Amino acid sequence: MTRRLLLSYLTLAALVLVCLEIPLGFVYSRGERERVINAAKDEAESVSAFASLSISAGRAAQDLPERAAHCAERIGGKVLIVDENGSLLATSHPLTGSEESELASWPGIAAALRGTATADVRTSTIGGVQYLAVATPVRHGVEGQGAVRITVPTRMVSERVHHVWLLLALGGLAALTAVAALGFVIARWTGRPIRELEHATHELAVGGSVAPVAITKGPPEVRSLAATFNRTAARLEHLLASQRAFAGEASHQLKTPLAALRLRLENLENDIALNARGSLTAALTETDRLARMVEGLLAMARLDESAAERETVDLGRVCAERHRAWTPLFEQHGVWLALAGDYAGEVLALPGAVEQILDNLLSNALRVAPPGSTVSIDPRHHTPRTPYERRFPHRQPHRAVGPAWVELHVMDEGPGMTEEQRRRAFDRFWRAPDAPKGGTGLGLALVQRLAHASGGEVNLRQAPRGGLDAVVRLPAVPARPGVPAPRPARPLQSTAPGRR
Repeated sequence: MTRRLLLSYLTLAALVLVCLEIPLGFVYSRGERERVINAAKDEAESVSAFASLSISAGRAAQDLPERAAHCAERIGGKVLIVDENGSLLATSHPLTGSEESELASWPGIAAALRGTATADVRTSTIGGVQYLAVATPVRHGVEGQGAVRITVPTRMVSERVHHVWLLLALGGLAALTAVAALGFVIARWTGRPIRELEHATHELAVGGSVAPVAITKGPPEVRSLAATFNRTAARLEHLLASQRAFAGEASHQLKTPLAALRLRLENLENDIALNARGSLTAALTETDRLARMVEGLLAMARLDESAAERETVDLGRVCAERHRAWTPLFEQHGVWLALAGDYAGEVLALPGAVEQILDNLLSNALRVAPPGSTVSIDPRHHTPRTPYERRFPHRQPHRAVGPAWVELHVMDEGPGMTEEQRRRAFDRFWRAPDAPKGGTGLGLALVQRLAHASGGEVNLRQAPRGGLDAVVRLPAVPARPGVPAPRPARPLQSTAPGRR
């Protein structure tokens, strides 16, 4: 905001200076031009009057050369005097024979011989005089008429005009500098309340709470905005506090009745009739499903109110741990759990996010995987290439640097999903029409929230063998100096003896 205000001040000041200084410079240039033209005309008339008297007295040959030389020396220019026939009477500078014979045809002298005084002026772009010649008729007797031509040097006039333009430019620059300094102070003073609001908004977004902003500074609109922000921040802090209280209390208030309800249903198993056992089993299944749904909702509530910073996570270690933890359950269902892929390295994620992501994805994969099929955990590096490397892939050097991100694939060989189902799979409580019983529709929604909170993303694709490929992309930690480059892919690890 400070830069924009300062730029607006400077733009306005520059426009004002341009509108004032350019006309002033041209007015001064025109005044200098008129002054030097009038001075040259006066000098030419003075020489013309002297020449008329000298010719009438018959002393032209004696007086006019001296007068022409004296006048030329005084003005630093050139003086020519001719008679009514255009013949040279006196000159302050030597002429060639051709020039002397063509004097009567010179435009200024020809007009003066006809009785008309002329001034030939050539100006520069900024109004300076580049060339000035004045011709005046010399009248003597009844019919006699000659001419005087004076050429005035214009170097001093042009220098004065250029000097004035330079002074105007320096003055404008000094004025812009002063406006910039004053405008910077005013812009900082004007933008200080806005910067305080910006800082408070950043703290609110990061930490969820912020101290009230002072509403006594700045213009009325800014003070009104500060008051509105304080009310919004207080309301948001109250809502977050209520959510935290709910997430903390609901964990106990909901889990305990569900556990008691399941225990009572299990105690009824011996006292219930055989034809009602199916209903009891269905009630136990729905109780378990409700418990999982409560756990998922509480996990998302804790994620919404959490302000934890991302930390470095060893993805390979987490994949190996979850592989060992889930192997017995997969073996019970006759499904093989494989761990393959590259050396995963380290990624940035919320604390515990990778474990929860893997648990939810493996749980979904186990639910749809048919007996005898394989579910694989496959982390892969993805290093972006430079335009040169994309153009010449065969010339890529071996770079011992970490990838930009890591893709974690969890693939199954189940029925998979259509494209429309994959788009809706991350909606809360949404379940595919042919999905197995027992799901809550919250697992993938929680995976997506965890991935986004960790700075990554998650997508569902069709697996090579027709199932579902859940791809979680997480930002990788750049390789530190001295750390070896990623190792090649590990061999496939199967949970079933003899399976390859």
